This record gives sequence, C-alpha cells and structure tokens, in this order.
Amino acid sequence: MGEPRRPDRVAESIREQVATFLAEGAKDPRIRGFVTVTAVEMTRDLRHANVFVSVMGDEAAIKATFEGLGSVASHLRSMLGKTLRLRNAPEIHFKADESIAHASRIEQLLAQIRTDRDAVATEAVDAAVDDAAGNSDAAAGEDTGPPDSLQANT
Repeated sequence: MGEPRRPDRVAESIREQVATFLAEGAKDPRIRGFVTVTAVEMTRDLRHANVFVSVMGDEAAIKATFEGLGSVASHLRSMLGKTLRLRNAPEIHFKADESIAHASRIEQLLAQIRTDRDAVATEAVDAAVDDAAGNSDAAAGEDTGPPDSLQANT
C-alpha cells in the first residue's frame, strides 16, 4: 500500500526541480528578488501541484514575480513531465508562502516584549534604589524614639 506516499515523493521531486529551474533557468525578467520554493502540495491524483514560494522584496517586486511565475508555469509543467517521466504532468499553481514573513513578525514581537520587560525591570530596580535612598535619609535625620502616641501614655 505504497500509494498514499507517492504524492509526497512526487511533491518533493517537483520542489527540487522548480527550485533548480528558478535558480538557474528562469529567463523571465519579472522574476526578481530572492525567490525560495518552500513547499509543494500535490492532489492525490497528481493532476495539480500547489507550489508555495516566498519572495523577498517590496510589494511591486512580489507582484511582478508572481506574474512572471504564472507565465512560466506552462513551460515548467512540460519540463516536469519530461524530467520526472510522469504520464500526466501536474498543473502548476504558485501560491505565496507567508510563513517566513509571519515568523519574522513573531520574532519582532518577541523582541519588543523582551525590551519592554527589561525596561519595566529597570524601572522597578530604580524605584527600589530610590526608596532605599529615601528611607536611609529619613532615618539619619529623625529621632528613632517611640511614636508620639506612645510617648503621651508613658
């Protein structure tokens, strides 16, 4: 019953081939910036492949890159059919992978929390030092006898 694993094997082969193609053979000038193939999901019948890519750059570069990827999809499909010797080459659908940007945002938020926590801790230490300094000044200048209420009763 090795059939359920076949889409995973084909997906991994497609991921490697697409990454190699984008690194070496993509001639479309719209494909620019740092493009990384992060994952490929195949349908069980191997007719469709969702290729997840991460593109670094500004919005205009990302949009242009996805337009370029869309235009090379048919060429890539025929190349994959020949290279992987598939009876039916899968249709290629490029999708944006936001996981890297999402991870970067989480890392930024964690760094901000650490900075805020350190600032609060520093303020607490400063307040404790000020309180200690204030108490020692008051103790040095005043009589340490019993309170007035106790002195009246004696």
